[in-house]
Amino acid sequence: MENRLKNKLIMYMHAGSGNHGCEAIVNSVCHMVKENTVLVSYRGEEDEVYSLQSLCEILQERSFPKNKAARAVSYFYRRLTGDEESLIRYRYREVFKEKAAPLAISIGGDNYCYDNMLRDLRLTNAAFNRRGTKTVLLGCSIEPELFKRQEIMEDLSGYHAIIARESITCEALKEAFKKYHEKCKDKKIPKLYCYPDPAFILGKKELPLPAGFVTRNTVGINVSPMVQSSESRSGITMKSYQSLIEFIIDHTDMQIALIPHVVWKNNDDRIPLHELYERYAGTGRVLEIGDGTCEELKGYISRCRLFIGARTHATIAAYSSCVPTLVVGYSVKAKGIAMDLFGTDDHYVIPVQSLKEAGDLTNAFKWLMEQEDEIRAHLKRIMPGYKERALLTGKEVDRLWEELSQLREI
Repeated sequence: MENRLKNKLIMYMHAGSGNHGCEAIVNSVCHMVKENTVLVSYRGEEDEVYSLQSLCEILQERSFPKNKAARAVSYFYRRLTGDEESLIRYRYREVFKEKAAPLAISIGGDNYCYDNMLRDLRLTNAAFNRRGTKTVLLGCSIEPELFKRQEIMEDLSGYHAIIARESITCEALKEAFKKYHEKCKDKKIPKLYCYPDPAFILGKKELPLPAGFVTRNTVGINVSPMVQSSESRSGITMKSYQSLIEFIIDHTDMQIALIPHVVWKNNDDRIPLHELYERYAGTGRVLEIGDGTCEELKGYISRCRLFIGARTHATIAAYSSCVPTLVVGYSVKAKGIAMDLFGTDDHYVIPVQSLKEAGDLTNAFKWLMEQEDEIRAHLKRIMPGYKERALLTGKEVDRLWEELSQLREI
């Protein structure tokens, strides 16, 4: 058992495979890199039942003690010593008790978009660096406004490399680090790369289709509690989806498949999707897709004719399968990915905050239908090269691993 992790690539800040976007990133990276990988997971039990159990070693983060006395001792220790990183050393004990690994990857995604994750991101990055492990922030999207905060720039400067998954984040990072270096000339600036999200190369598994799912004549629909929480008018998201479904039923011959992509208890796509199903089940035109692995869900999405999605990695599954897609977005990631694919996010992304009338989403869908053939042809033309660029993430990780391993031997 001693030093069993020293020659393995560590992946961390993984929230669990019940979010199939998180699963898709880890799955894709594992297929890209040559190294044996260890995944430190907040919900390891989820990873064991989806697609990751055969791809990497899974280590469950330690839960903080529920015992009040133990929590009080920890609190007073941190107050007396200022050692906030002790929280991370406790949670990551299985990793930190052994000799430091050369490289650890923060499975970035949109983690930096959420205020409640910033403290853990900062502390974990610092804890790995303190013990001599280089860190990489991989596949990230970050709101440019965040770069105005000094503590965020200090944290980001602690990464050995940052791989942004879209150009809005990458260009904003370049500008932010230029300004940061002018003020803090003693700080090392990370290497910056812009490669597509690793999940663009995710494989798919095509399970038998349920009754009512017509290949290439079904509209895939995904909605999430996350976009609902970002809406500008209460209830407008569901009203917009209802208007959309009614338009498809009344004016086309297409079927509708409701496809979830996150199934966490407190953030479950199946809840709003089932509400839509119950409303329109009697039409015989609407069906529900159940939970599955990220590869299985991509298998359903890839057989759709058109896709409307709220979850980023559901839309990546569609894009990478050359399915014309409309994104109901709420942050920089949706706009950045669309701009890199199409040169603009106009018509391809409709921010949930911009939904004012129930027909807004339907009008955006009408444009998608009118441009369907051109969009599909465009995706088929650019996607091979785009996927090749996505694979550069794995090549860069392999290069860094080899470089850092050789330095260790010296």
